[in-house]
Amino acid sequence: MSVSRDEVLKIAQLAELDVDEETLPLLAEQMSRILDYVAQISGVAASESAKPFIPGPDAVRFRADEVKPAPLAFGPETFAPAFKDGFFLVPKLGQFEEDAPA
Repeated sequence: MSVSRDEVLKIAQLAELDVDEETLPLLAEQMSRILDYVAQISGVAASESAKPFIPGPDAVRFRADEVKPAPLAFGPETFAPAFKDGFFLVPKLGQFEEDAPA
């Protein structure tokens, strides 16, 4: 397949590229070679017996999708300053500000 000078200019315009006049013949020749190479793919016989390549073992076994809590080395109540009934106790906003009423 042959790419013309005008087609190279159109492609360059669509890609917002500035192409000078002396590189146009080289780009046209390179684009033509690329299109010829890609056209060879259509000549490869495709059949139902050919399996697509997927890396890894043929039968990948998936684990069951289970939601489990992440195991902790120790519970939050051991490192939290205040912890009650599964909740962290935090001071009210403004308790540590100097202007807050007591």
